Amino acid sequence: MSSPEQVAADIKGGADHGLGHRARRWFLGRRFVRTLGWRRTDALTRAVACGFGLAVFGVVLHRLELLLVGAPLLVSALLVTPPSGRPKVRAVQLLDTVEAGRTNDVTVLMEPGQGAVFAGLRMPVASRSGVGPVHLLPAVDGRIHAQIRWSTWGQSDYLRPDHLFASHDGLYVFGPIVGRTASHTVLPPIEPLPAAPLLPRAAGLVGAHRSARPGDGMELRDIRPFQMGDRLRRVDWPISLRSAAASGGALVPSTLHVRERHAESDADLVLALDTTLDVGPEIADWSEMAKGAEARRGGSLDTGVRAVCALAAAFLRQGDRVGVIDLGHPRGGARVGTGPRQLQRIRHSLVLAAQRVSGAGEPVLRASQYPSGATIVVLSPFLDDKLVDLTVRAARRGNVVVAVDLLPAKLVPDKETAWGEAVRGIIVAEQKIRLAVLAEHGVPVARWDDGTAVGTLLRASRRRPRVVR
Repeated sequence: MSSPEQVAADIKGGADHGLGHRARRWFLGRRFVRTLGWRRTDALTRAVACGFGLAVFGVVLHRLELLLVGAPLLVSALLVTPPSGRPKVRAVQLLDTVEAGRTNDVTVLMEPGQGAVFAGLRMPVASRSGVGPVHLLPAVDGRIHAQIRWSTWGQSDYLRPDHLFASHDGLYVFGPIVGRTASHTVLPPIEPLPAAPLLPRAAGLVGAHRSARPGDGMELRDIRPFQMGDRLRRVDWPISLRSAAASGGALVPSTLHVRERHAESDADLVLALDTTLDVGPEIADWSEMAKGAEARRGGSLDTGVRAVCALAAAFLRQGDRVGVIDLGHPRGGARVGTGPRQLQRIRHSLVLAAQRVSGAGEPVLRASQYPSGATIVVLSPFLDDKLVDLTVRAARRGNVVVAVDLLPAKLVPDKETAWGEAVRGIIVAEQKIRLAVLAEHGVPVARWDDGTAVGTLLRASRRRPRVVR
């Protein structure tokens, strides 16, 4: 919205260049008066017209009752003066980033000024998202609070304090004035999920996963004879004494035995999310994009984002390195990292990914996007053969790959066409063929319910030997 100084300069400045310029100045002048001062309403105009008309008819027709009705209206309308105060409304800004599923209070500071009696103020409500409806309130000086609940994640507007003030009997109004829109980022929720073991990758000194190589871990790997270079604290004295007794009683280096343990290493987990499309249970709505930056509630993207947040939080909690790949936009996502800041980085990248869903474009999954030896979880509805090709190629590079099916379990056919049921059957049949192809190439597939099936597949994949094809 333009500032008052800019509007006034546009009205006064410039030469008269014809009818179009005069019309523009008239329009700006009307907007200037409406937004910057009190103006008469139609109620005041009707009171003056009716009072004057009744008084004139009463005098002309010699009807005293008409004069008695019209005179008070005319006198009271002429004696009314516009309010002198200048109302002000200011919103208290909240944090730019909030958590989904929580509630908070929105505060607006109101200064109605002298002469204002009623106020119309747009405030949010807890029952629905958005800036909310207009509420009729008494014009009082103070704070106005409203409670909002962030039930959906994404980038959204939560407050726009549009306001209008009115004097007694609504004869003068101030406004309406459009307030500044306040927006924020609602991060996706983190659902609790038990973590599963991953294939270890010796890229760090310590970790939470057992490695195949020997080291200083906690799990016993083997008991073997003492060798040069072994530490004395690893000697298993009971077994060494029994070995010495069996060989004649002398404790010599050849009778010493040591405990060999598995090394503990961290692991890399890469979550590849399909952001090329967002589909819900209603097939008829697939061609329509969601409004603004919101994902379909219960759609494939919403389910995928919640699954990525749950998996990332679970594995980052146990010290693993986790990254996210945006299959629809190679420059998006988050590189592999650790710690709480990595989880926040992942959640912010998911919100940005939801804004770029266009339903077009080709998915991309290159070897340079993930570390060698990382465990890859591909989350997609698998409605495109290209996704299957990319997943199979990642498995052939020697990585452990797990596919998560995000297609809604119950698809509703389009009821406006006679081919709705046939189309639904074709979509389901083609998707089953794609999932079968993934299974034939050694990529296990699971649906995302609560993460239990995905954890089971990760455990099974950890025990399965990797084969580079």
